[in-house]
Amino acid sequence: MGATAALPTVPAGPGSPVDTRDEPAPSAAASGPEPVPAPDPEPAARRKPGRDRYLDVLRAVALLRVIVYHIFGWAWLTILFPSMGVMFALAGSLMARSLSRPAWEVIRGRIRRLLPPMWAFGAVVLPVMFYLGWKPVKEEGIWWFLRLTSYLFPIGAPPYPWQSGSQSGILEQSWAAQAAGPLWYIRAYLWFVIASPLLLWAFRRLPWATLLAPLALTAVIGTGLVRIPGETGLALTDFAVYGSCWVLGFAHHEGLFAKVPKYATVSVSALIMAFGLWWASGHLGPDGWDLNDIPMAQAAWSFGFCVILLQYSPSWQTLPGKLAGWDSLVTLANNRAVTIYLWHNLLIMLTVPIIDMVWDIPGIEAYEAQISAAYPVLMLLLVFPLLAAAIVSVGWLEDVAAKRSPRLWPNGTRKKPAAKTG
Repeated sequence: MGATAALPTVPAGPGSPVDTRDEPAPSAAASGPEPVPAPDPEPAARRKPGRDRYLDVLRAVALLRVIVYHIFGWAWLTILFPSMGVMFALAGSLMARSLSRPAWEVIRGRIRRLLPPMWAFGAVVLPVMFYLGWKPVKEEGIWWFLRLTSYLFPIGAPPYPWQSGSQSGILEQSWAAQAAGPLWYIRAYLWFVIASPLLLWAFRRLPWATLLAPLALTAVIGTGLVRIPGETGLALTDFAVYGSCWVLGFAHHEGLFAKVPKYATVSVSALIMAFGLWWASGHLGPDGWDLNDIPMAQAAWSFGFCVILLQYSPSWQTLPGKLAGWDSLVTLANNRAVTIYLWHNLLIMLTVPIIDMVWDIPGIEAYEAQISAAYPVLMLLLVFPLLAAAIVSVGWLEDVAAKRSPRLWPNGTRKKPAAKTG
């Protein structure tokens, strides 16, 4: 249940449109007065209203994969579906769409949507950390208290104790690290949001250089060639590893994929992904093929994977076929993505003392082996009711932060009007 899975999520928002090819400008007449030059038309996709349900499905799958990974810890899940890269790519596409408005207005809106859910999380976990004995580190002095403000404004990764409580406590001693560890995603998301106006400006002038620059930076600081210690090094590594995925979202919105043959993007992406696996094979971490421990492999694999997903983006306005049956859950996951990401790890750990209550059942010891083997499955089944409780109790803060009317269960279904009588 490592801290580098990851959320966050991304923070939820409307899906991003796909087709961004420019329409040709009207041609001048053969004779007559010279026409006034028409402004460059916006890409068609930018004018398309509503959510892109294909992107909503990807975000929901990414959140589910994060939860499953944090319960089972299967390293191969980071290869099967690189959730964090996908979430950053989707957020980048949405950010590019939003930047048709003034940049400061967009950044302020993104930060406003992020902070109230973050404050609610901090209001719960911080008192528990202090109650269980977490104290300021004297060696850090005032810097320790400054780092603590990251729970109010996550410009850095919020600190937490590596050990909290006692071995006989309800939660295991690593609960704080596991609960707050995934908040690195919130920090990375915030920095990407702040940097997006400059990144989009650079992308529109030098698209390929801007797209590939984070991969080059990862090759420098993510391989050990240059080491940057401490929190700064971790933040820069995260920015480099997922930077190309974020800029891929720009490419998706701006229609770059429509200008490149699919066979070319798929072929190049396959080569980049193959390089990522080759690099991983020679730099396996403590959990083997877990790409979260191998920055260069994570960057290359996530980049190629997201290119293919976005190249074949069908831009659904409604979910097709059998997927339509999942519409309400996909809608709920997207409307509460921040809440799900922030709380999922803490709630996963909360399943442990709940499941342990079965040992109070007389004669249950005879099934000890079966229960132990089924423990992760029981955690998975139990975490969803707990997430539902979190969505109902604090999820409405996402609506308040977005200046919408609070909703307890925003799954897209509407109550049918009562039939008239008489």
